[in-house]
Amino acid sequence: LEALLRWNHPERGMIRPDQFISVAEETGLIIPIGKWVVRQACCMSQQLRKAGLGNLHVAINLSPKQFSDPDLVASISTILKEEALPPHLLELELTEGLLLEASEDTHRQLDELKALGLTLAMDDFGTGYSSLSYLKKFPIDILKIDRSFINEIPDNQDDMEITSAVVAMAHNLKLKVVAEGIETPAQLAFLRRHRCDVGQGYLFDRPIPGRELAERLKRYPRGPVA
Repeated sequence: LEALLRWNHPERGMIRPDQFISVAEETGLIIPIGKWVVRQACCMSQQLRKAGLGNLHVAINLSPKQFSDPDLVASISTILKEEALPPHLLELELTEGLLLEASEDTHRQLDELKALGLTLAMDDFGTGYSSLSYLKKFPIDILKIDRSFINEIPDNQDDMEITSAVVAMAHNLKLKVVAEGIETPAQLAFLRRHRCDVGQGYLFDRPIPGRELAERLKRYPRGPVA
């Protein structure tokens, strides 16, 4: 699962993150918002476990601005302990921009987050600088292939070649691969043939409000948990 932040404004209705996150970053509000998101994700994962739905990973996005908070690692550690969530069930998604501009302090924070037992993912792989040196320098566990490479499969041969190459490279580096933006059975079949680990997109479901999530997940067949 990936936690998606929305702002339900009493007058303007639903406001998307691309309309308010930049303001939150500029004002510094992204730091308390980010801590709230971490806690909500941990609470939701625990609720799903207690509902008998298994140990489900919940991924959240971290803003580069959150790494300016010297309390980042300590606050996440405290939340994990207070919510009694096994750390590996919380996945932090990082942008390529963060890794490109990472200072020594950022590098240290990432190492400390990994030491807590969290899962670290590089989000939207292929859309930015995509330097393979990131995979060598940072403790990344997961590559997320951006939806722009998925949405024209199987019609675009270049996208198929790039996607299959990224999956193979990641597996050789012992990384898990998540494909974003899957919308058709043909895309899913292609990714399965190339042994992509996880699929994400509207083919499976639209975004679901947290209060409805446990009930909606019950319709999926459950196999053994790896």
